[in-house]
Amino acid sequence: MKFLKEWGPFSLFIIIIILLRVFVWQPVLVEGHSMDPTLADKQRLIIIKTAKISRFDIVVAKEFDTDDRKEKNIVKRVIGMPGDTISYNKDVLTINGKVVDEPYLADYKKKFADDKLQKTYSYSTFFQSLASSSKAFTTAANGNVSFTIKVPKGQYFLMGDDRIVSNDSRRVGAFPKKDIVGEAKLRIWPLKSIGGLK
Repeated sequence: MKFLKEWGPFSLFIIIIILLRVFVWQPVLVEGHSMDPTLADKQRLIIIKTAKISRFDIVVAKEFDTDDRKEKNIVKRVIGMPGDTISYNKDVLTINGKVVDEPYLADYKKKFADDKLQKTYSYSTFFQSLASSSKAFTTAANGNVSFTIKVPKGQYFLMGDDRIVSNDSRRVGAFPKKDIVGEAKLRIWPLKSIGGLK
């Protein structure tokens, strides 16, 4: 009884933390530049596995890497919900017949208009070549500036915020609900960038 009185509350606290870690939240590492400038390479996030997924949420999804022959987690933004018809025409997004603004793209779209992101991509000649040959900031996998996608029921169309370099649903297709791990809610690293994600 003495042991339970002394260690019971602490043990219960540890058990609750473990259960929350398994079923509710999970830390995730951002790898690559596909979510620039919203999220940067090597930043760390907390995702909520039980969150209801809505349009424009930043989510983590499971993707099979054909090169490494293993599953990996990717961080992208939800653009198309199940059953949506989404279209792009020269960087203008239309969802189910309604034009929708994408304010999170404003910075890079302006830089694309200014110099096709050549200064921004100074760290990668490959990214510079992709941008210089692109006819719009958001294009289809084949480079077309106009394209339409019908999102299957039960699936989500995911795209990175850096449309030039992101490998996303435009190339690999929509993601079924079972492959959506959770919604990114909080950035925990680096310390200067700690805070919630909009």
